[in-house]
Amino acid sequence: MARQSLANEVAALGQTVLVLQGGGALGAYQVGVYEALHEAGIAPQWVIGTSIGAINAALIVGNKPEDRMEKLSEFWSRVQNDMFVPGGLPAWLATATRNMLAVSGGVPSFFSPNPLAFLSPHNNLGPEDAGYYSVSPLRRTLEELVDLDQLNSGGTRVTVGASCVRTAEMRYFDSREMPLSVDHIMASGALPPGFPPVRIDGELYWDGGILSNTPVEVVFDDNPRRNSLVFAVHIWNPHGPEPETIWEVMNRQKDVQYSSRAVSHIQRQRQIHRMRHIIAELSKLVPEDKRRNNMFADLKSYGCLTRMHVVRLLAPALDYEDHSKDIDFSAHGIRRRRDAGYSDTMKTLENAPWRAPVDEIEGFILHEASGGQMVETAAAR
Repeated sequence: MARQSLANEVAALGQTVLVLQGGGALGAYQVGVYEALHEAGIAPQWVIGTSIGAINAALIVGNKPEDRMEKLSEFWSRVQNDMFVPGGLPAWLATATRNMLAVSGGVPSFFSPNPLAFLSPHNNLGPEDAGYYSVSPLRRTLEELVDLDQLNSGGTRVTVGASCVRTAEMRYFDSREMPLSVDHIMASGALPPGFPPVRIDGELYWDGGILSNTPVEVVFDDNPRRNSLVFAVHIWNPHGPEPETIWEVMNRQKDVQYSSRAVSHIQRQRQIHRMRHIIAELSKLVPEDKRRNNMFADLKSYGCLTRMHVVRLLAPALDYEDHSKDIDFSAHGIRRRRDAGYSDTMKTLENAPWRAPVDEIEGFILHEASGGQMVETAAAR
């Protein structure tokens, strides 16, 4: 389909939303997803992210459309950490060597070791420095690559999630409600115990992925609700085989943990959106004389005829992946994940799953793609 024709078709579905999950080095897949959308002329009006997803969201929204791919590429080039890994090593040994360098020396332009933290876990580091690594390099990188004026007034809405340390509540910082700073992006990616929390307005915040690593509920609960096409990028695979070794257990455990209740969110929203449509349809059957009752107006307000198409993009597993895949900032790993994100998204756009006929009573339609192949296209049951 021609670029402009596809862009017009997508725009007719309502606002376009891009939701980016947290997952460290796995976030390179999201770069490929955005690259495909950008080439197709699809410009999200709202980008939502947690952790590495928040960083990618800031790089996207915090730059003009024509500069976004350059800044994304620059960030992922700066954080490559395998320049000192000898060539020709077996894959397992290259991975082990790279991981050892990341743990002992950090990742360029991202984080560096905090020596006092490694000396003893009982050292009093202070609440804003209590982490094994300093993320000062990341702050400098973001300050160089993200234009805060563009982030807050460039016309694209951005939302990042963080976990309040004191109350264990999820907090979403939204550019529609307040100006965002580098602190908000840093807070969303402050994963303990590796990274220290970030203080904002007197409260300390950790990585949003602790409480919700797939922040799709922000779209579903937005007020006012709008017709939407949501691209939800999942870099931790919710589906996987039964593990047979401890090595496989550690890998699968991370996938399960950081998939972060996405399936339950979707099931709940399917039910809620169907109920809203039913209420809206039933309200049409109420006699005219009853509609003037205040109670009717109140009850009718629970109805809604908005429709959300959710395209769930599931990143495929790569060869030799293990539980350390989220710190695989190798040039090869970044390139493979970015290429996979681009290819998978292009295939999904070609399929245009939102064209499939649906029951008019449905308000939430899920389209699930794994490796670019559609595995589910379903409305609520």
